[in-house]
Amino acid sequence: MTERHWSADGKLHFGVGIEDTFVPQEIPGYRSLDEYELTQHYDRWQEDLALAAESGAELIRWGVPWYRLEPRPGEFDWTWLDQVVEEMQRLGLRCIVDLVHYGTPLWLEDSFLDPSYPERVASYARAVAERYAGIWDDFTPLNEPVINAVWAGEIGMWPPALHGQDGFLKVAVALARGIVRTQQSIAEVNPAARFVHVDAAFLWDGESGPIPLEVLRERRFLPLDLIMGRVDEKHPLRGYLAAHGVHAAELAWFLANPVVPDLIGVNYYPAFSTQRFLAGETYEPVEAGVDGLRLVLGEYWDRYGIPLAVTETSRAGEPELRAEWLLESLDAVDALRAEGIPIAAYTWFPFLTIVDWLYRTGSTPADEWFVHMGLVDLVRDSSGVLRRHRTGAFTAFQAIARPAAG
Repeated sequence: MTERHWSADGKLHFGVGIEDTFVPQEIPGYRSLDEYELTQHYDRWQEDLALAAESGAELIRWGVPWYRLEPRPGEFDWTWLDQVVEEMQRLGLRCIVDLVHYGTPLWLEDSFLDPSYPERVASYARAVAERYAGIWDDFTPLNEPVINAVWAGEIGMWPPALHGQDGFLKVAVALARGIVRTQQSIAEVNPAARFVHVDAAFLWDGESGPIPLEVLRERRFLPLDLIMGRVDEKHPLRGYLAAHGVHAAELAWFLANPVVPDLIGVNYYPAFSTQRFLAGETYEPVEAGVDGLRLVLGEYWDRYGIPLAVTETSRAGEPELRAEWLLESLDAVDALRAEGIPIAAYTWFPFLTIVDWLYRTGSTPADEWFVHMGLVDLVRDSSGVLRRHRTGAFTAFQAIARPAAG
């Protein structure tokens, strides 16, 4: 008899996530951004995993630094990753493996637009899945494809540094193709693998913006619609796609190669997942609280009918505010579950203090870019070591997650 997958057992599983953005390319005015390096996770990973287990988390969202694992095409260095996988298994942490969290290896000269990208990312994913089959069986092929396409294709902050709607769509289509090939390749070597597609939740406040609101409200779903083969002649963005250079042959490929995730992960932050348009092309984040969380989870369920997970949520500020959001957001999740929406997991992300992405364009030390929104705060001591400090939010999470895991 086949064992029921954890996401289908009817329980709410608790997780934490280690921020794992990797944008290693350095060019004038842009520093390398590797969150593991900046938070000393490469050196203190055992402590971090032990803290995750201590928190009561059953799940951990954790990313493979592809650019380090495969420093040259087809050449893998498994030394460090083998140790991490073994320790996760020893601690009883089930990893939802983040295969791509924004960046590509340095040898992919045009990043996501390199013609070989879809097959290169699929080959890398296949190697990881084959090596750790039976230990790592839950995969996110690529985190937040819309955010990735915005930063790499629309506003030019990450490679390949395109701008505008044409750039956004070029990157978005390439990412989606890579996701399809990744899922196909993993399934070939590990039939037990399950797939968690992770989307950034977007809400828009206001009546107008530089891009029509009806386009913005639809394009947040575009990568998922593409990979699932839902972008046909009747799709509401078909005209937008054609107007910005996406050819019918590209869309036909997705219709012929659909893949379906087992779980849809929704990332939602109460203070900046909702954006309000101001004058011109500017906008600002606004507070949307639990109402926004309820809204986006309902929208994904209504649109796809696939079980959900909260794969990222947290709040910056004092630990008391973080603990308050923990309780408020969990109340909302419990209410939606009671209404019949199958939400399988709740993940506090990030688990540790992170370094703001704008560090990449700055020149001051990483400490000046710290954002404290985790359950554990990082504080640098006089010797330069980033000490891990459990906060009151850690204690609050632990009080909820431990009994649930038991």
